Amino acid sequence: MTACASDRARYDRATAHLDAPLAIVDLDAFDANADDLVRRAGGKPVRVASKSVRCRALLERALAREGFAGVMSFTLAESLWLARSGCDDVLLAYPSADRAGYAELAADPKLAAAVTVMVDDPAQLDLIDSARAGGGEVVRVCLELDTSLRLFGGRVRVGARRSPLHSPAEVAEVARAVARRPGFRVVGLMAYEGHVAGVGDAVAGRPLRSRAVRLMQAAARRELAERRAAVVRAVREVVPDLEFVNGGGTGSVQHTAGEDAVTEVAAGSGLYVPRLFDNYTSFTGRPAALFALPVVRRPGVGAVTVLGGGYPASGAPGADRLPVPYLPEGLRYDPQEGAGEVQTPLLGSPADDLLIGDRVWFRHAKAGELCERFDALHLVEGDTVTDTVPTYRGEGMTFL
Repeated sequence: MTACASDRARYDRATAHLDAPLAIVDLDAFDANADDLVRRAGGKPVRVASKSVRCRALLERALAREGFAGVMSFTLAESLWLARSGCDDVLLAYPSADRAGYAELAADPKLAAAVTVMVDDPAQLDLIDSARAGGGEVVRVCLELDTSLRLFGGRVRVGARRSPLHSPAEVAEVARAVARRPGFRVVGLMAYEGHVAGVGDAVAGRPLRSRAVRLMQAAARRELAERRAAVVRAVREVVPDLEFVNGGGTGSVQHTAGEDAVTEVAAGSGLYVPRLFDNYTSFTGRPAALFALPVVRRPGVGAVTVLGGGYPASGAPGADRLPVPYLPEGLRYDPQEGAGEVQTPLLGSPADDLLIGDRVWFRHAKAGELCERFDALHLVEGDTVTDTVPTYRGEGMTFL
């Protein structure tokens, strides 16, 4: 029996008492992936990106392991919720326009001490001040550096359009603007190199593109390491007691952690290892998060239909944003239909061995977005479900 066939048998046995659709996390794989992230971080703490987990029980499981420290959140409402739940180190990775959230943050000493907000424009300080509603707590601020690689005098840009702050002088100027502003304190700097951490460099059947990606990423790492160090020096001239410099992502943990200027790395997707992380040469993880859909029709030879399945991931639309049929191996989408809103036809010889009520296991394209489709995750150890825990959705928390 192959390893995949063995996993399928385990998952089927573990969840035989449950009705599909359902989602699981294989805890052995989750823990092995966590250990790999810590190993690649080389002694620097790993901050868990909550958007890639979206389950408090599994956030807590990761944070309980040596080598992990703090959460990187994705909305202010989520940040406050996590802080009220006991997390004392929450870095909000994106600017917010949540006025009610800022009023709550500025009025509560415990929340203000636990949550750090993201700023890359003095106008964001104006919004926070206008929302304070009398709250006088000092707001902890992290500045975000644009990590994009700019070529040919800036005519070509590689990387996400995030912060407008690209040069050391630009970041330092915003640091000075925050320092001059009563009620704010710069405590950190963040730089997420998504074009390195979030882009696979070994795409099956695309050798030339893969080589081009590897060359681009090598150049981007060199450029960013030099520029990030210069930015940190410039900011420390304004804020000598800077608490942290955050960088990285699952795909670049070991490279970013190797920079002297970086004090911590961020990662989250590497705990679940969704399908987009199959295309990396820098690490190999174990798929930990999966969902199962039941076979409800057998429309012909070499074909079955499962219930549901239209769970595309965010990002530029394309086939790589779809979940992938994983177990049994060898199934594929009907190109005329793809992954359907209510039902999904699957083709391939393994379909002939599937009966009505059997289940097909899928991997989502991205990590935490799976949890927006399911209200619970069944935690599997060996061939047993040992616990069932709510996702954010299961706790009634849909932050975006």
